[in-house]
Amino acid sequence: MKSSTFALLFLAGAVSAPSTAIAQLKFIRRFDVPGGSEKFDHFGVDLKHGRLFASPETAHTVEALDIRTGKHIRTIAIGGEAHSILYREDLDRIYVADGGGDGKPGALRIIDGASYSPLKTVSLLEDADNFGYDPGNRHLYVSNGGKDAKLNYVVLTEIATDTGEKVGEIKVPGDTVEAMALESGSRRMFVNNSAKNTVDVIDRDQREIVASWPLTLARVNVPIALDEPNRRLFIGCRDGHMVVMDTRTGKELQALPITTGRTDDMVFDPAKKRIYVATTGAVDVYSQIDADHYKLLQTVETNPVGKTARLVPELNRYFVASPRQNGGKAEVLVFGVE
Repeated sequence: MKSSTFALLFLAGAVSAPSTAIAQLKFIRRFDVPGGSEKFDHFGVDLKHGRLFASPETAHTVEALDIRTGKHIRTIAIGGEAHSILYREDLDRIYVADGGGDGKPGALRIIDGASYSPLKTVSLLEDADNFGYDPGNRHLYVSNGGKDAKLNYVVLTEIATDTGEKVGEIKVPGDTVEAMALESGSRRMFVNNSAKNTVDVIDRDQREIVASWPLTLARVNVPIALDEPNRRLFIGCRDGHMVVMDTRTGKELQALPITTGRTDDMVFDPAKKRIYVATTGAVDVYSQIDADHYKLLQTVETNPVGKTARLVPELNRYFVASPRQNGGKAEVLVFGVE
């Protein structure tokens, strides 16, 4: 833990704060997650019906919980490993990237949000994992292939979520591609190419890579977040750094320290000007003073093997996955956002 930060300690089954007046994240409660999974990936959120969708990978399910009380609503069998989840309120549909695994192909599972019945399965390569959503045309870009599929490239499959039809593919060289961020004011998409330690810039209309920006200040880039008005990218790297990059030029502006561990989720909150970086065992909270200046506000200890989280600014809540350890329970840690 960094001595210059204020921490909420997750010890002996309790969380306490030395000074709640300055805490940006304040522990509230735990939600139990059925299935006892030792590994989680990304969350989905349905604000209209008050549901939080958790992705316990090793349980091969998606678990629907009441987002306010944590009451278990439904277990949704996936078959493979759930990785990323999108909910479309207008259609009341759940979209799940199913990585397959153990030689099984991946898929995008489209599920009815009312009955939880499967509506359609879109076949993909093994290791369907991260995705990015374009609310303008309602297309989803799903990463699949790469190392687990024994390929030296990853495919970003473009799927129209209205119909569930594939409409295009983008081949990205390298066997590991992670998170992506889509600009709303342009047709650019920024993709973390972990295999090459670059940020690849893709034109979504042309479906091709138009630039590849190398990372020299840090290594193993996984999560990504975008501050579009200030033209800044935040790139979480597993060597213990967050790189701030100029989206006009691809220039690295600085590398800021984050808690050492396997970071897997990052989000920028434009209203509060904060960046939340989830790593194994902790969440780092940075304040954006301006586009070029950042201050570490807080480090919150969580679960030693948890590394995914979801900010829900509409509820002032931050949900952190807490996988099962040593025969214990799988949980979601719930923090209030001050």
